[in-house]
Amino acid sequence: MGGVHVKGNYQFKNIIQTEEELRSMIGFPSELVHNKVITYLDNHCAQFISKSPFLVISTSDEYGFCDVSPRGDMTGFVQVLSEKQLVIPERPGNKRIDTMRNILSNPRIGLLFFIPGLGETLRINGKAALVTDDELLESMAFKGKKPLVGIGVEVEECFIHCAKAFKRSGLWEPDSWPQQTILPSAAKIIFEHAKLPNMSVDSIQKRLEEGYSKRLY
Repeated sequence: MGGVHVKGNYQFKNIIQTEEELRSMIGFPSELVHNKVITYLDNHCAQFISKSPFLVISTSDEYGFCDVSPRGDMTGFVQVLSEKQLVIPERPGNKRIDTMRNILSNPRIGLLFFIPGLGETLRINGKAALVTDDELLESMAFKGKKPLVGIGVEVEECFIHCAKAFKRSGLWEPDSWPQQTILPSAAKIIFEHAKLPNMSVDSIQKRLEEGYSKRLY
């Protein structure tokens, strides 16, 4: 892809310092926005989660360094255990375990659930723990393979987020999607970032494809 060049550092000239200053520009949420937040998973939230095949998880470590990580699986892969509890199976990944390492030092967690074609999303905040309850993990097995770990979440806050971001971006509108021929190459990016002498773009591409076909579960 041409035409995109990284420039030198930009010096920000005007930085907001206080919430008061920010509120003077943005204003305050409406009564509806304030009151839509609940502290438990009602039937509507449970139904939303049951139809979601994808979410992103936000965590940070004890020093405040943040991470956002995607999770995806068959529709309804996240289990609602009670009005205050849900669990996410941890499938095989790249073994960086950023999310899980963060949870060990700082249990605060934020979740954002997506349903394909729906602009509204479900936001959930709470506290997380890494669980290895055998019966629970067995219930999340797929193709005979159970997850080694589950991310259990104690729900403290949940609410529906409006669809403005999806409408602005056209994310669910196929006509707005770029052509496959101009999409970034993950293999090329990894090759140029990792700079390993025994690797090539082709070998990394084959490694990715093998992982996608043989190591999803």
